[in-house]
Amino acid sequence: MLYDALLTEQEKALRDEVRRFVRDEVPADLLRAMDREEITFPHEFIAKLVKHGLRGLRFPKKWGGRELPWTAEVVAEEEVGVLGNALGCAFAMTSIVGESLNVFGTEDQKEKYLRPILTDTKIPEEALTEPRGGSDFFGATTRAVADGNSFVLTGQKRFVVGAEVADFFAVYCNTDPKAPPHERISMFIVEKGARGAC
Repeated sequence: MLYDALLTEQEKALRDEVRRFVRDEVPADLLRAMDREEITFPHEFIAKLVKHGLRGLRFPKKWGGRELPWTAEVVAEEEVGVLGNALGCAFAMTSIVGESLNVFGTEDQKEKYLRPILTDTKIPEEALTEPRGGSDFFGATTRAVADGNSFVLTGQKRFVVGAEVADFFAVYCNTDPKAPPHERISMFIVEKGARGAC
C-alpha cells in the first residue's frame, strides 16, 4: 500500500498496536450500548486506553506521554476511528486539550491537569463553539474580565462534547476585544463544579 510506504517503522508498529487494541479491548457490547444510548460516556474505554498507554501519544514522557510525532497520533486516531465518532472524539480530546496545556501551561498546571489526562482517567473537554459563530476561534464573544486575582467569564458555549462527565474544561475567551485576533484569545481552565459554572 502507498499509505504504508509513507509510514516509519515506528508508526507502523503503533498502527498495529492500536489495531490490536481496537480488535481485542473494545467489546462490541460497548458499541451497541452506546448506540442504544445506555452509556453516557465510555469510561471503560478511557480506562483501557490508560492501561495500554495510549492517551497523549505525542506528549513528553515527563508528563506520561510517549513523545511520538504528530503523524503517529494521526495513525492511531485513524485506527480508533473505525469504532465510530464517539470513541474517536473521546480519544482525540486528550490531544486537543493537552496541546494547550503542554505548550502554554505552567509546570504546576501540567502536573495538575496534563499528567492526569495522560496517565489517569481524568476527562478534559473543550469549550470553544458558540451559538453565534460556531468554532470561530478568533471570533469568540465569551468574555473574561479581570476581577482582582480572578477572572469573571461571561458568555455561552455549545456542543461541548462530554460536558456532563468532564473533570475540567478548556474554555476559550476573548480577553481583549481591541487586540489583533491572535492576541485577544485566552484559555481558562475551569474545573467541574467551579463557583458560578453551569
